[in-house]
Amino acid sequence: MTTRHLVGTAAALGALVAGSLAAAPAASADADLFGHHARHHGYVASETVLSNDALARASKALVRSARRHGNQLVTMVIMDRSGVIRLVVRTVNAGPQTYESAKRKAYTAVAFGRPTSALAGNETIKQIPGTLVLPGGVPVIHRGFPIAGIGVGGAPDGRIDESIANDVLAAVRG
Repeated sequence: MTTRHLVGTAAALGALVAGSLAAAPAASADADLFGHHARHHGYVASETVLSNDALARASKALVRSARRHGNQLVTMVIMDRSGVIRLVVRTVNAGPQTYESAKRKAYTAVAFGRPTSALAGNETIKQIPGTLVLPGGVPVIHRGFPIAGIGVGGAPDGRIDESIANDVLAAVRG
């Protein structure tokens, strides 16, 4: 896990929302855009994300697990808590629909902090755009909070997708 720092002032954020970066005040002399020397001002927040090493392990684990399950037609998407896609890996011959399935499973797993298979009966979640409650999505939980979602799509049975996603999760954890 690594920590990403989010820095800004209310005025700068307001200017960005309003679409005018020029209206944002310059950073103060005691804080640069990376939050150096700004921790005591209360406008720096930390966010835990998967490290690059964890993502590299995930990539290798997907290929190994897909091979072991005899399914080389899958795609994996890892999405962080803010909805940013951190990694996409497609096995050889994976169809174009597998990306969308994997992305939606990753989104659902991180958004709700539960495996997508555990959400299958929830009619409310099914109505939220971008969700997919078929098996194959698992959350990455750190200190009791979902920080990422791993979605796998493309196997002929969602239980295989979920088994592969769980293998990737084990590799991410090291």
